[in-house]
Amino acid sequence: MKMSEPDFWDDNERAQKLIAESNALKSVVDQYEKLAQQQEDLAAMIELVEEENDESLEAEIREAADELMAGLKAFELQLMLNGPYDKNNAILELHPGAGGTESQDWAEMLLRMYRRWAEQHEYKVEVLDYLPGDEAGVKSVTLLIRGHNAYGYLKAEKGVHRLVRISPFDASGRRHTSFVSCDVMPEIDDDNSEIEVRPEDLRIDTYRSSGAGGQHVNKTESAVRITHIPTGIVTACQTERSQIQNRERAMRMLKSKLLERRLEEQQKEIAEIKGEQLEIGWGSQIRSYVFHPYSMVKDHRTNVETGNVQAVMDGELDPFIDAYLRKEI
Repeated sequence: MKMSEPDFWDDNERAQKLIAESNALKSVVDQYEKLAQQQEDLAAMIELVEEENDESLEAEIREAADELMAGLKAFELQLMLNGPYDKNNAILELHPGAGGTESQDWAEMLLRMYRRWAEQHEYKVEVLDYLPGDEAGVKSVTLLIRGHNAYGYLKAEKGVHRLVRISPFDASGRRHTSFVSCDVMPEIDDDNSEIEVRPEDLRIDTYRSSGAGGQHVNKTESAVRITHIPTGIVTACQTERSQIQNRERAMRMLKSKLLERRLEEQQKEIAEIKGEQLEIGWGSQIRSYVFHPYSMVKDHRTNVETGNVQAVMDGELDPFIDAYLRKEI
């Protein structure tokens, strides 16, 4: 077993990665054993009702059966996430559309929503880049969401999110429509040989951090912005303490974006061969959040909808993610 080898901790990053993989596998086994125990308990309860004709247990049996079915459904979906990058951490970016403060406020609302979803799934969230809005909200934000299958689940969130509400920033109380694009890509390792980046293809700029942070924020040019000249892709990181660390993070993000670009091109090629029309990229409006004149959140890809807008904004995204992934798998 690698974790028991004397030199296991010599490479701390590799060690942490192996521990995370081990914990993820243990979690799958634990979930299976929990479901198996629930099934045994339910069978015993049914047998007791049949033997003693105890109708008082019927409500408890229905509740246990519903809980078991929900657990099986979630476990089944987890097992179906077997793509090459599904198990990876996810990099999630939010970019407001036109509309100034209104759309920037919507981006901040979505930022909170994804944080809450991650917390509910015991994922860790790191802010890699944060550009605050002029009056409220955010102009752009990049998150790293760490945890097993983070990308597998969150890839369902890629696209444009539309908000309809009475704007709190409009003195006339008019209804506004705002858009925010959400991009999701898998975080890939530095040693990933699939993506090669030539130094001569990069332009690297440094600047002072602008977000909330520690003692180095706005004092030293520790933030890093990398531009990949052939594609025009730009990544930035400002949350680490040193310029070197921010550069490493920005390079990882660049490789992830280049991988995402390659995967999209492969999808387009497959669609052309099959004669299908696929909507890929920033222009696809995937979900509408209506606060006024009625309350509803509807996913346009699966037609899943709910009237409990507040629950969705508090991170209850699983019904939308589940429906989309089952449709795609």
